[in-house]
Amino acid sequence: MHNCKAVSTPVAQGEKLTSSGDQQRVDERHYRSLVGCLLYLTATRPDIMFGVSLLSRFMHCCNEAHLKAAKRVLRYIKGTASFGVMFESRNQLKLEGYSDSDWAGSLDDMKI
Repeated sequence: MHNCKAVSTPVAQGEKLTSSGDQQRVDERHYRSLVGCLLYLTATRPDIMFGVSLLSRFMHCCNEAHLKAAKRVLRYIKGTASFGVMFESRNQLKLEGYSDSDWAGSLDDMKI
């Protein structure tokens, strides 16, 4: 992937990924690891979120088409390495926290 050609979009136009088909299966551990790394990257790269969420639907039945689509996201990242979300602090940062401790409001989580 070091010498790959960059692409302008993370998902090919009109691409339709499905769990069925006659594509050859790929190593699920490798695919899951790749998609997991991409999910981690979405914290600072929201532009890849749609493509990565699409890929994550096929963790249980990944094939060559899914791996090719995942590699396309990597090619997009290579071409847009300078993109990202910048978190800057200005002046004093005031930290506020909120909590909802209404455990009785949910029958599933109610504490007795």
